Amino acid sequence: MNEEVYMYKRFILSLALLMAIPCILTAQQMPTKMAVIDVDRVVLESSAGKEAFQNLQEMGRKKAEEAKKYETDLSNLEKMMSDQKYVLSEEKLAELRKQYEDKNISYKRFKDDTQREMENARSEELKKLEKKIMPIIEEVGREGNYSLIFNKFNSGLVYASEAVDITEDVLRRFNTQINIPPPAK
Repeated sequence: MNEEVYMYKRFILSLALLMAIPCILTAQQMPTKMAVIDVDRVVLESSAGKEAFQNLQEMGRKKAEEAKKYETDLSNLEKMMSDQKYVLSEEKLAELRKQYEDKNISYKRFKDDTQREMENARSEELKKLEKKIMPIIEEVGREGNYSLIFNKFNSGLVYASEAVDITEDVLRRFNTQINIPPPAK
């Protein structure tokens, strides 16, 4: 009886192997073609990416001008308190200190708000670029019969041959398909 069980198990195992062979052969016939793309390079070197970067720089420049005004006002108040501390009454001096503290609090809020606004603006610009570039990456992927495309530096990838880097093709197509002229220097 043990021999019958052994033969039966052997038959089932053989049958399972025979059924698995077509699956194994099919999987071996369909090689996985992979590529990588340097998304940071596309963002920095594309016309749309340069335009987004210029927009962010302009916003940062305007915020820096506003910050400079706060700093000037604070410096002027500080100088006024220092220069006139023996001339002004305690009441007037306390009023200047209050103005300084209020202005300083406003300045700190301004800096916090500015940081948050800049981060949100950067995020929005990147989302806009992603919406424009993803169809191009998908198109290159389909045309090249790629099974997988990795973000070169943000995917945990530690090595990729330059032969699988499709950044140049995506960058060229992105610049030609979105029709944004390069920013003026």
